[in-house]
Amino acid sequence: MAENDLTPRLAPHLDRHLVFPLLEFLQERGLYPEEEVLAVKLRLLAGTNMVDYAMGIHKSLHGTDDDAPDGGMAARRAEVVARFVALQAGPGTPLDAFLRDPQLLRPDKRYNVHMLQERFQIGPDQIEVLYDNAKFLFECGYYSDAVAYLNQYRILSTNSERSAKVLWGMLASEILNRNWDAALEELNLLKEIIDSKNFSSPLNQLQNRIWMMHWSLFIFFNHENGRNGIIDMFFQDRYLNAIQTNAQHLLRYLAAAVVMNKRRRNNLKELIKVIQQEHHSYKDPVTEFLECLYVNYDFDGAQQKLMECEQVLLNDPFLGKRIEEGNSITIPFRDEFFENARMFIFEAYCRIHQCIEISILAEKLNMRYNEAELWIMNLVKSSKLDAKIDSVSGTLTMTRNHATVHDQVIESLKNLNMRTYMLAQNIVEPAQAAQQAARGAT
Repeated sequence: MAENDLTPRLAPHLDRHLVFPLLEFLQERGLYPEEEVLAVKLRLLAGTNMVDYAMGIHKSLHGTDDDAPDGGMAARRAEVVARFVALQAGPGTPLDAFLRDPQLLRPDKRYNVHMLQERFQIGPDQIEVLYDNAKFLFECGYYSDAVAYLNQYRILSTNSERSAKVLWGMLASEILNRNWDAALEELNLLKEIIDSKNFSSPLNQLQNRIWMMHWSLFIFFNHENGRNGIIDMFFQDRYLNAIQTNAQHLLRYLAAAVVMNKRRRNNLKELIKVIQQEHHSYKDPVTEFLECLYVNYDFDGAQQKLMECEQVLLNDPFLGKRIEEGNSITIPFRDEFFENARMFIFEAYCRIHQCIEISILAEKLNMRYNEAELWIMNLVKSSKLDAKIDSVSGTLTMTRNHATVHDQVIESLKNLNMRTYMLAQNIVEPAQAAQQAARGAT
């Protein structure tokens, strides 16, 4: 089950806090032994302020309340609690009062900084404390409070070196808060900076793009318009090049988004081309399904890969999302993927066959005969396909409409007037210009 798990490839490109939701999913699915997942969590927590969480996992692993051998957890906890209490109980500062007063606060950062210096004797060092507090709270797992401090820092700070770090922090916090609209706004701002900023080296810019694409998966597979968003971003040349350079595993998510999105079929041809190019670097049942169907025209292979896709989707932290409705649980991405994948198989098979036995189609679609017959019947009605179903013989006959010579002539003459006009303009305008130049010379 863990063979196609991408977590080891995704984690190096994520903030450690963003790895925890992936580990929670893996733990819930049971892809790895419980002890292994808990040990990884404990190693990740060592770099954060979430000491209580770490101590709880330590107890689960070792079955005791005893601290780590060096007593480091207890000491670390006391240090974190002391700073947190001081931060929460500290008296309101002039900076706090300034930030809460809409009459004093203006959109002009330089004006705000000058006002703080002049009226309250607050300089850049005190403003930087906002950033330090935000980072501390983020490491404690208080992501909403971190967002509040980062927003205040963004209003006042003129430190250009930290502007990108603030955006990364805002993006991570909004993702972990599951505030998808705000996260998408931060993602777009970050994308604009990465695309326009002059980096020290192209390699550095490439790495930032790859990080952003990995972080964006949380948004694109949770936001209502996410599947359009991932296609719009990942198919841009600079991002597609980044995928092919050092993040080929992201092809799974791009392929899944294209399959699930009926309105973006126009991207399928380019996707197939990239999958072929990266076949030796990365492949999984999702990419191999498309390759079998559209490159090799191997319908048996496509059927087999489609069956394998189910386990891949169910065990993927982004594609295996579950929604509880009462006593039932739905897995929307899996259901949409299979519905559209069957449509792909049906269309490809009908394109090269005229008379098809429904039993064969049912086998290719991995459905029972009655289900396949009903599915095909509804599809013919809804899509207005020129096809007939013969229930007695159990066949589907595709009607091929060949354009007559008359229709072909009419089609070729469309927009003839406009094309003739443009051709005449291209001839007349240079001639008139030449005549005027000759008159001016004389």
